[in-house]
Amino acid sequence: MSGTALGTLRSHGLAAWLRAQVQRWRGDGHLPVATGVPVGQSDPVRWVGFDQTLVWVVVGLLALGLVMVYSASVQLPDNPRFARYTPTYFLTRHALFIVLAVVVAALTLKIPMRVWEKLAPWMFAGVLVLLVLVLLPFVGKGVNGARRWIPLGVLNFQPSELAKLAVTLYASNYMVRKMEIKENFFRAVTPMAIALGVVGVLLLAEPDMGAFLVIAAIAMGILFLGGVNGRMFFLSGTVLVLAFMLMIATSEWRRERIFAYLDPWSEKHAMGKSYQLTHSLIAFGRGEIFGQGLGSSVEKLHYLPEAHTDFLLAVIGEELGFVGVFAVIAAFFWLSRRMFLIGRQAIALERVFAGLTAQGIGIWMGGQAFINMGVNLGVLPTKGLTLPLMSYGGSAVLLGGVALAIVLRVDIENRQLMRGGRT
Repeated sequence: MSGTALGTLRSHGLAAWLRAQVQRWRGDGHLPVATGVPVGQSDPVRWVGFDQTLVWVVVGLLALGLVMVYSASVQLPDNPRFARYTPTYFLTRHALFIVLAVVVAALTLKIPMRVWEKLAPWMFAGVLVLLVLVLLPFVGKGVNGARRWIPLGVLNFQPSELAKLAVTLYASNYMVRKMEIKENFFRAVTPMAIALGVVGVLLLAEPDMGAFLVIAAIAMGILFLGGVNGRMFFLSGTVLVLAFMLMIATSEWRRERIFAYLDPWSEKHAMGKSYQLTHSLIAFGRGEIFGQGLGSSVEKLHYLPEAHTDFLLAVIGEELGFVGVFAVIAAFFWLSRRMFLIGRQAIALERVFAGLTAQGIGIWMGGQAFINMGVNLGVLPTKGLTLPLMSYGGSAVLLGGVALAIVLRVDIENRQLMRGGRT
């Protein structure tokens, strides 16, 4: 180390010395980066590199999901309810959803994070309007007693999926705006709590308690990561848990679900509220270590309802066994951890909004996957949540693709800054 550099290090610290090195590297055009492309060559700076492993993990989950959706739905036309469908109906539509998600994700990748930061409050307001519209009889579509979808021809759009992304962006933007008062718990949290309460009331009116659980986890997680006072944060978390318990206690059908979860094999529950759970557990039991083989599930033959959506993991367990289930769990764990690391890197580069957004999406993907897996395995009470990126569902796949594209954009901008460029 030269005498000048050593003097810089002593007087200004390591960060100043690193900045000096970056400026020197920028000058000679040989800053080493992941892509190996020196500054000054023809490649645009914004494409200096991206997390290829993350992309391949997502591609693997999408591909496995497509195969398993086909396997879980190929026999559905034998059911009178789906008699008009072909065996490849759900496969074709799910493939179309994936293609649409990839196209929209590619477009999303071009949007800088500063644009998302400006749009966040407007997106949140727009989602509130959609959550109101879906409750209107002449707009929203009802299925099995729930009104959660707006028909758009090609797909039935689910506003609650967009709400997950909107709340992630809004909470991140909110924490950046309220950074100076984050130690004052009530001033920092009360407006966010009111916004979350409004979303919760609208979602519970559908009803969609599963989506509200995920959204509450996202909002609370971002508040915690944003630096809200720890003791008061845990107090607010306790209040939220008590609120969920009150909702369950005052709703007869929710209480029945809890009782069925606690005793699924009783005669009363096995053919009632815990019917899906018992057949899901039978599917996992049949799968053992290596599974019965792809396409060889018995439970999907009209025993296990919603096998291609909420209980796709049970079909994976029966056909691919413990090995297949473990691979899926490991992939989601790695994916969530990687998104947290990308977010932490952004925060270290003083890009708080981008960092909190990436970590919020990590909570979304990891939390929803955890709940879905817990329901399939009988660890959690039954909830209508899909397995992200894998289960059949146009809105979920589309918004999942958009969310992951935003995380990739954060990663690309991180790399650009570390190379000495600008976002």
